[in-house]
Amino acid sequence: MSMTNDELRQALGELNSERDAAFVFCDAPSCVVQNAILIPAEDDGLVKVSDGKHVYIIDATRVAWVKIG
Repeated sequence: MSMTNDELRQALGELNSERDAAFVFCDAPSCVVQNAILIPAEDDGLVKVSDGKHVYIIDATRVAWVKIG
């Protein structure tokens, strides 16, 4: 069972640039976003996280788990 974009966005809601987020994907390399912040929802419906320098688009259906800390 995989998450939806809305479920992932809810889970990432506490990202406020004071915590790192580590994403582990089902079939791809993991990714760590330092000082992560969740970008507010946009018309494209994508889940986007930023470290202030880059924007990461996260495919909710491929996320195995997320560590926020």
